[in-house]
Amino acid sequence: MSYQIPRTFQKLSVTKLTNKFQEAVEFVTCKTKLPGPKEVLVRNRYIGINASDINFTAGRYDPTVKPPFDCGFEGVGEVVSVGESHQKDFQPGQAVGYMLNGAFAEYTLVPGRSILPLPDVRPEYVTLMVSGLTAAIALDKVGKVKSGETVLVTAAAGGTGQFAVQLAKLAGCHVIGTCSSQEKIDFLKSIGCDRPINYKTENLNEVLKTEYPRGLDVIYESVGGETFEICVNRLAVKGRLIIIGYIAGYESEIGFKPTRNATLPQKDT
Repeated sequence: MSYQIPRTFQKLSVTKLTNKFQEAVEFVTCKTKLPGPKEVLVRNRYIGINASDINFTAGRYDPTVKPPFDCGFEGVGEVVSVGESHQKDFQPGQAVGYMLNGAFAEYTLVPGRSILPLPDVRPEYVTLMVSGLTAAIALDKVGKVKSGETVLVTAAAGGTGQFAVQLAKLAGCHVIGTCSSQEKIDFLKSIGCDRPINYKTENLNEVLKTEYPRGLDVIYESVGGETFEICVNRLAVKGRLIIIGYIAGYESEIGFKPTRNATLPQKDT
């Protein structure tokens, strides 16, 4: 299969450091470059939009990087051109995915070692990368979840939360999930969540204190602020609190809401 590669393409470029995404980016027309020996040119069909995109455009992940720079963490599409070192590995038209900065573009040059071959091009595969792998690695390698444990997932109906719920259930855990609507309650029940909690109609702290007096063995936490403080106080003895985000504070100037638990010990992985 051969592709007509356009001479130019469009991408989103970060031209201003701010957590207001629409103010941070501009559409830019670029000249299409053919892949180097160890690269693959991918035509993006689906890209992943993540809450942490605004942390990236605000320059929080690497303060040394200055605009303009590319954005977007993951994409799924098809190969359109292959560098000479990967001629036997990939073919034009092949469905692939990748996790690499620069996905918010019509075309992306990707190192061959970062390419993930896929059965076909579908949007479902995008969710398996940043969201799915975050949950899988966090619960297995950091949380070390075991059958019979009680696991709380905050923002459980979100992109990575729904994976955490299902993975914890597959591990044989009792799973609690927080969300903000009856529709999400129904969704969480459909994927196996044992105790969904709508924090808008129930008091999260009181539910956990009353129904789980022994505490929680593992918490997969992405909200921050008051929710984070509740999580700390509801941990069981030898419980593990996995922090994968502070979404409640991403739109603030510093990126998170300060808490009273600033001196908690941390484990870097």
